[in-house]
Amino acid sequence: MSELNQTPSGERIHIGIFGRRNAGKSALINALTGQKLAIVSDVAGTTTDPVSKAMELLPLGPVMITDTPGLDDVGELGEMRVEKTRGVLAKTDIAIIVVDATRTISEYERELLDDVKARNLPYVTVYNKCDLAEVRDEDAICVSAALGTGIDALKEKLASFVKKEPEQRLIGDLVSRGDVVILVTPIDASAPKGRLILPQQQVIRDLLEAGAMPIVCRETELEAALKSVKAKMVVTDSQVFGMVSKLVPENLPLTSFSMLMARYKGNFAQAVKGAAALDTIKAGDKILISEGCTHHRQCEDIGTVKLPMWIRKHTGVEPEFVFTSGTEFPSDLSGFKLVIHCGGCTLNGRELAHRFALAGRADLPITNYGVAIAHMHGILSRAAKPLL
Repeated sequence: MSELNQTPSGERIHIGIFGRRNAGKSALINALTGQKLAIVSDVAGTTTDPVSKAMELLPLGPVMITDTPGLDDVGELGEMRVEKTRGVLAKTDIAIIVVDATRTISEYERELLDDVKARNLPYVTVYNKCDLAEVRDEDAICVSAALGTGIDALKEKLASFVKKEPEQRLIGDLVSRGDVVILVTPIDASAPKGRLILPQQQVIRDLLEAGAMPIVCRETELEAALKSVKAKMVVTDSQVFGMVSKLVPENLPLTSFSMLMARYKGNFAQAVKGAAALDTIKAGDKILISEGCTHHRQCEDIGTVKLPMWIRKHTGVEPEFVFTSGTEFPSDLSGFKLVIHCGGCTLNGRELAHRFALAGRADLPITNYGVAIAHMHGILSRAAKPLL
């Protein structure tokens, strides 16, 4: 199945599986999925890094299941693995805490339970190897991953955690059936070969579901597109915000894919407020530029090349830039003056909210690419108006 036909990682339910070494976490994943996705061994510490697998798990639907190293791993490397395991909690929607029924619950699981409860994270305690020992815990589920017993009950329990929330739309609630929306998508050296980036794909899909008509063009064809159709709105890639804003009439709503994503992920207000910090940056101030996905950096990369260039021009000074991508995001944000995050299309809502919350607790301004670029081009009020 091609990646274009798969549910994006950020739209999946993330299930994290935690427990001590040899509790049967990997065996449980195999039993849940009906596939041999994880290596199972009697050797303690077989799983050395968090391993995630995207799949369909009925009756939940599209999920991302993450197998983690044991909570009781030892040694210097073991401590690093445990730290990675705890880091998985930041992006976990549902936690499965696996206990070896022959060893019962320990301080490792109790400490993890306290952390899970502090995060208000839905969880279920699963006793594995119940074919070898009797368990008396009415709040837990007893399974035997080896025999496949209790797995259906676990699936039903997981499904019970999924609440039907009012559907959040990327753009579909901003348009009506028959509306024409022009989407400006630059094709430069940093554009992925042969495909559109994920936010562009998602906006097109949401417009089609709303019965609207997306017209996709490059910034070089925007002027012709504006003359040929009566558009309801223009959505642009942030990196050409300046050029596009000059071409789009003031009476035509204009915003960006990144700003739509901020609204969709629920951090739009915080991002708009954080952008003002760009006006107070001084020489040597540390700015963290963080990207949720990992991709090969190109010569025209927006995060590592264009954003720093625009920031230098806007501030007139030389800040210190720190770059992170993928799962890398500092838990300690002290020393930074500003965080600029990507739209977070590949991150699930819980992980992106965690990152914004870390900044909030540190009283540190945080914004996203599109909001920051709009602010630096003096068009933030205009670009935010369609989303308010």
